[in-house]
Amino acid sequence: MVLWEIFAIVGLISVILEMVVPSMFFLNLAFAGFITALLAIFMENWIYLTIIFVILSIISILFLRPILLKRRENKDQETGMQGKYIGKIVKVIEPVTKYSGAITIYDERWEARTVNDETIPSGTEVKIVKYDSLVLTVEKI
Repeated sequence: MVLWEIFAIVGLISVILEMVVPSMFFLNLAFAGFITALLAIFMENWIYLTIIFVILSIISILFLRPILLKRRENKDQETGMQGKYIGKIVKVIEPVTKYSGAITIYDERWEARTVNDETIPSGTEVKIVKYDSLVLTVEKI
């Protein structure tokens, strides 16, 4: 097997691993693998290529990963459930406690919980402070 093929396979496996475990870690290894595969077309010394792969991986993890993580967090806040619900003022339709309750938002009924042990009665307006799967956490205004 030719050296460039080995590094291309490493890059491809890293891309697949990133799809399975979305951690923005394996994407850096894929980046390093594909760059090293391109360099391997012109070089045939596997020791130098391995050193280049390791250096590119470290540089990518140190500098590219924080940027990718920040962009992913910003995108989640802008387009995900976080941006749609967090900070909205809504009405309680069933008394909300730490263990049960319901609110209405956008004409939809949602399960709700309080942050502390207080009970919020029906008809009260509350602010959504956290989104956790199908349960929204609220606090009094």
